[in-house]
Amino acid sequence: MSTLRDKFVWYELLTRESTAAAAFYSSVIGWGVKDAGMPEMNYTLLSAQDVPVAGLMELTQAASDMGARPSWIGYIGVTDVDAVTGAVQAAGGAIYVAPRDIPAVGRFAVVSDPQGAVFALFHGQEESPRPEAAPMAVGHVGWRELSTSDQAGAFTFYAGLFGWTKGDAIDMGPMGVYQIFAIDGVPAGGMMTRTDVAPGWLYYFTVAGIDAAVARVGAGGGQVVHGPQQVPGGSWIVQCVDPQGVPFALVGAVR
Repeated sequence: MSTLRDKFVWYELLTRESTAAAAFYSSVIGWGVKDAGMPEMNYTLLSAQDVPVAGLMELTQAASDMGARPSWIGYIGVTDVDAVTGAVQAAGGAIYVAPRDIPAVGRFAVVSDPQGAVFALFHGQEESPRPEAAPMAVGHVGWRELSTSDQAGAFTFYAGLFGWTKGDAIDMGPMGVYQIFAIDGVPAGGMMTRTDVAPGWLYYFTVAGIDAAVARVGAGGGQVVHGPQQVPGGSWIVQCVDPQGVPFALVGAVR
């Protein structure tokens, strides 16, 4: 994991079938799969060209009883997890997992924004964070998208916490405005108001070609729920659910 401040630094899948999920995403995205070797925890590392990109862990019954469901979650790097967790609560967000340590890894918390979209905060023990991937590097996250009940309020929340800034605002007609946000001046994702889905983050994993990846999604028991669609800039996207019904998305430079 990286300690890059105010950026998404890690992604994690909670799943009820860890072996099957690892096989599915390895096939669809091309990730390498490796046990993390963490004591007293079954945690799988998912890597692109030997660079860890995400983690996968089994959803416990205790977590299920507390309302957790199979899902992807993104971790945002901060310098002080406890302070930012307090700021989240002060700004109207919620705390799901209070700040705690992962031995020899770092400190984290799981929170939500005021509209209910869940994300995590992380500060690592590494002295030197791993380098960032090049834009649209295959196997890495190429885009992040927030569906929310209040786009303006959500942007104010994240901008206040992390210093994110507004990029282009794209008129989607009846669907409203798609507000791109930038991190350190680089477009990193978009936010839009939606009433047909629960508030949440959707992560777009980069693949070499969309059509071939779509075929792998279907072969592995997943489904495409939207697309393929070409987006401004020329890339192609699809939105999918995995065999357990977890939403994820794919982006590729070519169809």
